[in-house]
Amino acid sequence: MLLKGRTAIVTGAAQGIGAAVAKAFADEGARVCTVDLRPGGAEALASGLRAGGADAIAVGCDVSRRDQVDAMVDAVMRRFGRIDILVNNAGITRPAMLHKMNQAQWDEVIAVHLTGTFNCLQAVAAGMIERRYGRIINVTSTAGLLGTIGQINYSAAKAGIVGMTLSAAKELAKHAITVNAIAPGAATPMTETIRTDERFKSKYLERIPLGRWAEPEEIAPVFVFLASDAASYVTGQVLAADGGLTMR
Repeated sequence: MLLKGRTAIVTGAAQGIGAAVAKAFADEGARVCTVDLRPGGAEALASGLRAGGADAIAVGCDVSRRDQVDAMVDAVMRRFGRIDILVNNAGITRPAMLHKMNQAQWDEVIAVHLTGTFNCLQAVAAGMIERRYGRIINVTSTAGLLGTIGQINYSAAKAGIVGMTLSAAKELAKHAITVNAIAPGAATPMTETIRTDERFKSKYLERIPLGRWAEPEEIAPVFVFLASDAASYVTGQVLAADGGLTMR
């Protein structure tokens, strides 16, 4: 088992990629804390993991609120005594064209994606520095690499996560902590409109060289790799699991 003995936090774990990653980590032997704004969804997943023999807990948390993040980290430390892996996956969308986007739509997306990622990263860093071990995986997006139409807030936040990943990787490398980002293809409930609406579906799909949509279960192994000792010499990278969409 690639993650046996490790403790992992996965935010945005109630559905989609987050749920698939939490399950993949548990299957590889990790103790898992499933974190989500919806406590019921987080607990449903953790309960399923426990039924499968994993050691898992659930914590309801709004990652944009630092007090809630600190409480979540404290709960994990009380239960497991350490945090080895952090996956910053929590996210929302508030789509609108640039000239129609209001302040709340901008602020909400930046708060969850960008501030939320920073909150969680900073909250676990001290313990990882003390133990000289850590795997931090931030979730960006092809929108953060290429831009997109109708979600300038989301693209800006995801691009910011790339910069945060690179800076954190440089700061934390001397402490034997790796920090990487994954840019998944359209594999989440947040991209359901793109995947199903005929106005967008064919136009987007024809840009993907593999010619099909991603499924969360085929993205999750990329997270397992970066969380494992197999990636001990990989840091400051943005790995695009997007069917070739962003290839150069």
